[in-house]
Amino acid sequence: MLSLGPEWLTIILFGSLVLLLMAGVPLVFAIGGVATFFIIILWGPHALPILANRTYMAMDMFLLVAVPMFIFMGAMLQRCGIAEDMYELMYHWLGGLRGGLAAGTVLICTMFAAMVGISGAATTSMGLIALPSMLKRGYSKRIAIGCISAGGSLGILIPPSVLMIVLALTSRVSVGQMFIAGILPGLLLSGLFIAYILIRSHFQKDIGPAVPVEARLPLRERSRLLVALLLPIGLIFSVMGSMFFGIATPSEASAIGALGAILSAALKRTLTRESFSSALFITLRLSAMVIWIVFAASAFTSLYAVTGAASLVSTLIKGVGDPWTVIIVMNIILFVMGMFFDPTGIVLLTAPIFFPIVVSLGFDPLWFAIIFVINMELAYLTPPFGFNLFYMKAVAPPGITMMDIYKSQTPFVLLMLLGMALCMIFPSIITWLPSMMNS
Repeated sequence: MLSLGPEWLTIILFGSLVLLLMAGVPLVFAIGGVATFFIIILWGPHALPILANRTYMAMDMFLLVAVPMFIFMGAMLQRCGIAEDMYELMYHWLGGLRGGLAAGTVLICTMFAAMVGISGAATTSMGLIALPSMLKRGYSKRIAIGCISAGGSLGILIPPSVLMIVLALTSRVSVGQMFIAGILPGLLLSGLFIAYILIRSHFQKDIGPAVPVEARLPLRERSRLLVALLLPIGLIFSVMGSMFFGIATPSEASAIGALGAILSAALKRTLTRESFSSALFITLRLSAMVIWIVFAASAFTSLYAVTGAASLVSTLIKGVGDPWTVIIVMNIILFVMGMFFDPTGIVLLTAPIFFPIVVSLGFDPLWFAIIFVINMELAYLTPPFGFNLFYMKAVAPPGITMMDIYKSQTPFVLLMLLGMALCMIFPSIITWLPSMMNS
């Protein structure tokens, strides 16, 4: 057995984790492997039952039931043609505006975010549907790519969000309140993206040309397309309304959403054995990935807490200055980590350390939870390892380079930072809706 001080243990633990991740080891094996190795090194093989105990405790969290339900809901909706219908509606209603296709794509991503709970669904769907259409109409590739990537990232902020469930488990903040708290910040960011696109397209006429008059439908035919909004809006209100009015818990609301997705596919006549089984396999794969990361990170954070290293980090962060300086430093840490780590892993590694600090400084943990999620949104857009960047590369036409995708994110990252600053300065943007729940 080895005896190490918390300072050296912190350096060695996180150094080992960074090296394994840089070597390409999957996150779950990197975190779980480091935890297992150091448990043996520090306390010997007889301490390994700690891993089984921590895994069992993580499995016993009833809230985890919502994870596969919301993932299934998103996978099912992605296959039932709702995205195509919404894009056709947006194309004919907003295409006549300069930048209208890009602004409409953000609107679709916003609605998709309120149905699927994960970032990749809207990003890949709109990348396949909207990107070729915008490029064909002469849109700047940076505006076209950026609006899809940024709009897709809203999937983890606008509820239902799988990442929020994981954050709720580790921060001990109510996931129901967190879901409701994410609505206004999500709409704020969506509004900033749309305003930027429309204003810039107004002054730079070549980056987002309007759809020609001859390609637009008459008002009567456009009005018929509004039917496409009935299913998405009905599903959003059934899931979010059931939580807002206290009718269902988040886990129960996830079951409502899953059933609603099946009914939507049935009404769209896209509910086939193939689409249903495909959605189930995607749900199995993504749920297993999330839950195994939860298990591994649970063991890692327990090891870190028992050795006293977490207390050391907490003391160091508190020592940087006044409370607002501490909050800013934590945001900087999250932003930098988001450039290199998986958002789920960041949540599980940092939330147990950061949230007790936030509470001790007198800040509202619900407020900080949403700020935390906005940082994780940024992690999907910031190079070199932002997930949405690689989703876009996978669906983009051959002429789009990785550098084009990187450059397209800059204005949207800045807008997201502006939105986060507004939420920090005016906390009621986050806290007002949750305060209205059941009142």
